[in-house]
Amino acid sequence: MVELEVAQGGVGSRTRVLIVDDDVRIGQALGLALDDEGFDVDAVHTGEEALSRAGAPEIDLVLLDLMLPGIDGLTVCRRLRDAGDLPIIMVTARSDSADVIAGLEAGADDYVTKPLVAGELAARIRALLRRRRPAPATPRRLLLGDVELRPDEGVVLRAGEPVHLTRTEFRLLAELAAAGGRIVTRDELLSRVWGYEYHGDTRLLDVHVRRLRRKVEADPDRPTVVLTVRGAGYKAGQVERRPDPAVPDTEPVPGWRG
Repeated sequence: MVELEVAQGGVGSRTRVLIVDDDVRIGQALGLALDDEGFDVDAVHTGEEALSRAGAPEIDLVLLDLMLPGIDGLTVCRRLRDAGDLPIIMVTARSDSADVIAGLEAGADDYVTKPLVAGELAARIRALLRRRRPAPATPRRLLLGDVELRPDEGVVLRAGEPVHLTRTEFRLLAELAAAGGRIVTRDELLSRVWGYEYHGDTRLLDVHVRRLRRKVEADPDRPTVVLTVRGAGYKAGQVERRPDPAVPDTEPVPGWRG
């Protein structure tokens, strides 16, 4: 078994992308295209290599093919996500729901389908990396039932216990909490959290909502924190704002927009 510890954020002046694809030619072509877009690229061709290389501190993001020899892409994705918050974009040859949902449920932040267009892929990478930047410090606390959200610290507690959310999940919860119980449409959430319009495909959002509920809800099948408004979007349950008593309560609550 490959031991894995994922580094949180890379170093250097250019973003380094780890491409994981068993087709050497595709890896080379993507590497050249992403280099033209301003990224540095490493390429590996098996799941075992991916798990080993992803632990390097200079890796900022993983572009992960589903179809891999040895350890498959879904298993690699789950193990990367269990190890930390390294951004993952899943690559699939098909856009059908089964493949896409499986990849997102495994922990991918986003997905793209083949054939890949370098400019679109570069935009997706930049949008995902923007979500790793910390929000401006605003000493506020938001309570949603027994869930406490601290946007300035990037902290979520449920019943006083820390809850680990990915950066994407945190931004999603923060956007809903910042709306103060108002409905936020799916398109608004896609634009604010992912940073681009997703052509009406809400699978990305809906799977992340399910993942978020499993972490913050006492009973994910009967949610009280993240509520679905049928035909409209989502909203947070009852929100209570609690300012830091040492700081005047004058600034708006950030939505962690990239």
